[in-house]
Amino acid sequence: MGVPKFYRWISERYPCLSEVVKEHQIPEFDNLYLDMNGIIHQCSHPNDEDVHFRISEEKIFADIFHYLEVLFRIIKPRKVFFMAVDGVAPRAKMNQQRGRRFRSAKEAEDKIKKALDKGEVLPTEARFDSNCITPGTDFMARLQEQLKYFVHNKLSNDKLWQNVRVYLSGHETPGEGEHKIMEFIRSENSQPGHDPNTRHCLYGLDADLIMLGLTSHEPNFSLLREEVRFGGKKSQKRITAPEETTFHLLHLSLMREYIDYEFSALKNQMGSNYDLERVIDDWILMGFLVGNDFIPHLPHLHINHDALPLLYKTYISVLPSLGGYLNENGNLNLRNFERYMEKLAEFDREHFSEVFVDLKWFESKVGNKYLNEAAGLAAEKEAASKDTNKNEVRMQRLKESEEEEDDMFETEFRQYKRTYYMTKMGVDVVSDEFLAKQAKCYVEGIQWILHYYYHGVQSWSWYYPFHYAPFLSDIRNISELKLTFDLGKPFMPFQQLLAVLPAASMELLPECYRHLMTSERSPIIEYYPLDFKTDLNGKQQEWEAVVLIPFIDERCLLAAMDPCNDKLTKGEKARNRHTECAVYSYDHELDFTYTSTLPQLFPDIIHCHVRCSNIPMDAWQVQLDHVSRRVDRSALYFCGFPTLQHIRHKFYKKKSGVVVFQQSSRGENMMLDILHSQDGETICDDVAAQVLGNSVFVNWPHLEEARIIAVSDGETKFYLEEPPGVQRVYDRPSTPPPTKVTCLSDKEQKEWVKDVQGITEYFLKRKGIVVNETAVVLYGQLLTGRKYVPKANGVVELEKQWSKQVLPFAYQTVVKDIKAFYSSLTCFKSLDELFPPATTVFMVGNPYYGAMGEVQDSQDVIKDGRVRVVFNVPYEPQLEHLIQNQHKYCVKYSPGYVLASRLGITSYLVSRFSGSIFIGRGSKKNPCGEQKANVGLNLKFNKKNEEVPGYTKRTEKEWLYSAAVEELLAEYLDRFCEVFDTVSRNSHDDVFYEDDIWPGEDQNGAEKVTEITSWLKSHPVSSISRTSCDLQVLDSAIVERIEDAVDKAKSTKKVRVTVKPHLLFRPLEQQQGVVPDPDAEYRLFDRVVNIRESFTVPLGLRGTIIGIKGGEHIFFQKTPHIA
Repeated sequence: MGVPKFYRWISERYPCLSEVVKEHQIPEFDNLYLDMNGIIHQCSHPNDEDVHFRISEEKIFADIFHYLEVLFRIIKPRKVFFMAVDGVAPRAKMNQQRGRRFRSAKEAEDKIKKALDKGEVLPTEARFDSNCITPGTDFMARLQEQLKYFVHNKLSNDKLWQNVRVYLSGHETPGEGEHKIMEFIRSENSQPGHDPNTRHCLYGLDADLIMLGLTSHEPNFSLLREEVRFGGKKSQKRITAPEETTFHLLHLSLMREYIDYEFSALKNQMGSNYDLERVIDDWILMGFLVGNDFIPHLPHLHINHDALPLLYKTYISVLPSLGGYLNENGNLNLRNFERYMEKLAEFDREHFSEVFVDLKWFESKVGNKYLNEAAGLAAEKEAASKDTNKNEVRMQRLKESEEEEDDMFETEFRQYKRTYYMTKMGVDVVSDEFLAKQAKCYVEGIQWILHYYYHGVQSWSWYYPFHYAPFLSDIRNISELKLTFDLGKPFMPFQQLLAVLPAASMELLPECYRHLMTSERSPIIEYYPLDFKTDLNGKQQEWEAVVLIPFIDERCLLAAMDPCNDKLTKGEKARNRHTECAVYSYDHELDFTYTSTLPQLFPDIIHCHVRCSNIPMDAWQVQLDHVSRRVDRSALYFCGFPTLQHIRHKFYKKKSGVVVFQQSSRGENMMLDILHSQDGETICDDVAAQVLGNSVFVNWPHLEEARIIAVSDGETKFYLEEPPGVQRVYDRPSTPPPTKVTCLSDKEQKEWVKDVQGITEYFLKRKGIVVNETAVVLYGQLLTGRKYVPKANGVVELEKQWSKQVLPFAYQTVVKDIKAFYSSLTCFKSLDELFPPATTVFMVGNPYYGAMGEVQDSQDVIKDGRVRVVFNVPYEPQLEHLIQNQHKYCVKYSPGYVLASRLGITSYLVSRFSGSIFIGRGSKKNPCGEQKANVGLNLKFNKKNEEVPGYTKRTEKEWLYSAAVEELLAEYLDRFCEVFDTVSRNSHDDVFYEDDIWPGEDQNGAEKVTEITSWLKSHPVSSISRTSCDLQVLDSAIVERIEDAVDKAKSTKKVRVTVKPHLLFRPLEQQQGVVPDPDAEYRLFDRVVNIRESFTVPLGLRGTIIGIKGGEHIFFQKTPHIA
């Protein structure tokens, strides 16, 4: 459904919708749902532009497991983890799936052909065919087995998972992944004991998840997705490592409030009859009119041509007179919908009036009535059969009387639409019966979609039978339609495979069916065209085009398959079935061995503690009259679920160029304008008395807690005078904050003004919030987590921990005095509760700093404030000699002039060829097209400040090069010296040209360029990743020696000690985000230990720092990670 455009449009119109995920400021969620197909695609074919890319199935499975682990760790669901893989889809969806798979097979074929034509040598291993991510394939069956293994492994061995119910709805359970999730949510919502404060997080890439989430009418619902970057090049490889991915949370709590603002004019007109929940339902319906996966888009109604504002404006003008709403809990009110469409149909006329003016102008110039020659001929032919003189008569009347302009407009308008139907749909006569059928089919489609989103599938077999939709003005006389659906049954997996796959992917089918796609005698061969057309039909991107392939006839398909069904093998028959969704839970009483089907990659689970049961397929169905519970206005405020309510503001729409996706937005933004305080002038003294030393919420509307340590009005500053390392909250009258007052110097006053400008600019340009005049700035430290701190008499308290970094906040953007709900996670009150026997702890004091240990029975010493621990103290590798002699193993780098003198070329050529060099087609005087090939070594990137380790290094003054670069340049010079000659002679040029470098008639420049690029790709340097020049990183030769030293020092000794509790760190979920030793400084070669449970590497694993960038550390670790 024009997905990226819809997501981008609403994100730019409502700028505060999304926020970047910061791991330690994520709200607590009860339920996490994963729409799995996005993850499967991302882990199996991350870069379709790279025809050389190959990946093993084992690597795909391991990457998927890793992705799932990271998502679970980010969100940490409390109750439910639901993984949904697409099963067999309803027939209405299959037409789109079919078009998509035919297109992807054709695109892959074209890319391979283009690469071979260039002379590129492709790998001999088979390319991963992404069409195998379809229910019923061998690949999906193997993936399902590995997902079952993954769930059993995590529940048995990962404490974070053991209080959660895990649902796995695989490819054998019918239905699209996100709709299986919504079935579950609807079912839970309808239960008598449903908690209205349940907090939901749904991961997925489709924008229609916004609609799905809103249909639930649940107040605490967020969507998790990867950051979307617009305007980049398709060829740029996407980062697939989830740790390196920026995730965004899109909050439907804010979406609901923005929708309320969007239709605020209705609230003024309708008074108490205005119902936001019903407006949200209608908003969902309007979204379907601009694009969905089941019916084609309406002519000329495009998101990037302001279709959505048109729909909203029409809705606002019509709704007050309707006496009701359009979408009644998923049931279309046909009477109201017809009146809405009547008003909307004016758009068709307005759009045509623009075309009409152009047509008349064009006609006056060329005497032809139509811009589209094919359309014109078809329409003229039809018109001629009825009245050959009609056009001449009409033109004569136009000349005779300007008053008849309207009649002519209507006639031309009808002819314009008739032409559309004749050329697009191939009909000879556009009769009233034809238009009535078009209207009925379209409205039937809208009703089917509403049922699908609100009640689940109401017909597995229904589908929209045309490639194109009717005009808005032809969707009329619909109020008396009777819309009924026959539920039917879902296709079996192999039936769907034959229905959606192109012949290019026939290897994915059981062998007995393959001839049906390729044999000339096949009764269904017409459904598998090797070549087909696409029609952009008003869209701009090729992926949006209509794929013009025939619709599958279900009866023909099943009849053709029938004789082949008996030839299926036993294994194939087992794949061709529907099964239930499974639910898994941890059960300590169970203890059995779970056998792995891939023991070479994933070992058997010796002690498996997992209970499994199946959910009947119809268990989650709800009735058509089901109404989701409406939002409870008195619901608790949960930290992390933003709302616009806490600060008084007005709102309006304006083109303000808010930057949501790396560039200024083009349409209108919903601006929030903070109103002046009702309490009068903001006085610095009063503010300091209220907030200094206390915690407040900042960064509205995505509130984060912060401790205020200073308050200033640009002249005076009130600040806390605390001893180093103290970060207290002074929230009791008995302990007033230690306050000092000072006057700002001229320099400090200028910095204060800069702070105000920075805050104002950020709120305006990123959030679409006008903060207005700032009188007082607060300086605060953000909350980073909570930590148990030992007190007197064996008591422990969970204290908030604050960042060391101090940030400025405008006082009017700060929220005070709100009661926020914090989870009632296990809260320890005493030392013996915090450190019971067998607890894992780490030492943060000497002499056993960093050692992992196990708490022993400490009853005899705990009253004295001590804990008894047995530590495993490892023998650390001896790295001192390596540190002192690292220069012997480092890659040697030299300035460019040193390489140049050895190679006999200029320093300029060393510099140019180590970067980018572009060669265009043709000659400088006569260039051919825009196509350019980069034949540089690409070893340095000035703008991005990146280098290639082992080859280049950037200093403050210059670039340095290794001997490996010298060898590369020497080989390049030997093979293609003519390129060096041309670049040397034309040093001021940015682009060089084939015909200038190889001017001879017997020389083929294009072949030479292909030869150079193939040679560069075949060299190992092409696959080495580049790093930031700011990164301190050890060379690979030193890393190898560290590995050797670690291998020699593997033994440990056990030490029994009695320790003061403040020197112990216990890994706890509540403490994630808390740094165990805030005073630690990190250097290369330092040994480190992982103190986080459920992390990418095992708890207690030790490593060595081999790279540092800012505050981030890259660890080296020898032990391979097993999912």
